[in-house]
Amino acid sequence: MTDSVPTASDVPAREWLTLPAVAELLDITISKVHQMIREGALIAVRRDGIRMVPAELVANRTVLKHLPGIVTVLRDSGYNDEEALGWLFTPDDTLPGTPAVALGGDLATEVKRRAQALGF
Repeated sequence: MTDSVPTASDVPAREWLTLPAVAELLDITISKVHQMIREGALIAVRRDGIRMVPAELVANRTVLKHLPGIVTVLRDSGYNDEEALGWLFTPDDTLPGTPAVALGGDLATEVKRRAQALGF
């Protein structure tokens, strides 16, 4: 992607979870968390050398419903995981909030549409 794409370090989430914390929260093994990340069902980046997941992506003891589809679309559009998280957490007054927050509500379809448009 271009230099103008924000990354996860540019747009920090409010709280970050380690992979063992995600496994505990979701009541699954750490191996399953790694598998979810590989398959794009969850997204993690390194922060201070440790792979972490924004807590906002793991709500109510489950991964946000539409996150896997968004991750796939963003990866297909050429975004790496840092850039994908940057996009998800960049404030957007037209949503309002961030795409990550909107994924958990009534605007999930709009977020998916916008992510799909990035590929063009």
